[in-house]
Amino acid sequence: MQYKCIPKEEWDKTIERLLLSYTIFASVENEYGLDYELIKPRDILKISYNKPKPATPLKSFFLPVKENVTLERIDEKPRIILGIPNCDIEGLGLLDEIYLDIEFNDVFYRNRRENTILIASDCFGIQENCHCLSYNIKPYSETNADLAVINLNGIIVLRILSAKGEDFVKKIPMMQSLEDKNLVSAIEKEQHATETLLMTSNVGLPDYKNTGELIIKAKENIWEKYAAHCVSCGACTTICPTCTCFLLIDKPGLEKVKQLDACQYPGFERVAGGEDALFELHNRFRNRYMCKYVWKPEKFSSLACTGCGRCIDACIGKINKNEIFMELVK
Repeated sequence: MQYKCIPKEEWDKTIERLLLSYTIFASVENEYGLDYELIKPRDILKISYNKPKPATPLKSFFLPVKENVTLERIDEKPRIILGIPNCDIEGLGLLDEIYLDIEFNDVFYRNRRENTILIASDCFGIQENCHCLSYNIKPYSETNADLAVINLNGIIVLRILSAKGEDFVKKIPMMQSLEDKNLVSAIEKEQHATETLLMTSNVGLPDYKNTGELIIKAKENIWEKYAAHCVSCGACTTICPTCTCFLLIDKPGLEKVKQLDACQYPGFERVAGGEDALFELHNRFRNRYMCKYVWKPEKFSSLACTGCGRCIDACIGKINKNEIFMELVK
């Protein structure tokens, strides 16, 4: 693995210079938690490193909640997104399979992907509902992003993960090869400590494949039990890094608006004749888990759940999907 490093103060100056040619979003922590913010020079010192995880999923940068797909696009400045947890980086793998399909690629999604540099952030620590490692996803990126960033002992370390990332680093003055083996060991120690926390806090949780098998065999009563607390708000799908169902709405003047949809909304599968296969709440509730753990794996190689735990965090009904799966194991 190739590492580069730069003193933190020089890195901050580099970000300020990059703001002249890039739009930069980075994870920033405030009294409400951690989330992405549009960075201006005065915000550089507020950028948070190696803390899990921004409230907003990465998909929001590539799939807006609503966009007019018939309007002419203007050229936008290239973007840098800094501080992405690996659960979101892995989630982007599924979106790429869907929206960069050779026969049906989404030109708006593709342009955003090509126009963005992804800088992941190793997670040093976990949140209550993090369970990425249960699905064999590490809390640090080794592929799919362009770079990964670590802030340790006053040094910013960048792990190069793509050709785009390597070209980007070459343009940064003061960037040096990392020769300090003690610093590399310190990074690996932090990574291992986070993996240990994840294993300890998720003992007994089935892996991705076994979860799918359990869901297929689950009886209707389990879905009725947990769906009784669901209010059909759609928060779980909205906050999920891989849920991307959408409506295409016709507007006057031959305009079309693409708007994200959610399988938990009443009427999601209602057709013109009035039939609705998911009319009953517990069927909609089950549908989401079937989609993530059974149907998506049949079509795509990337995981449809990356263990970020946001759906648990956001649920108004306090539904914990991991409790469902643990009950199915018994």
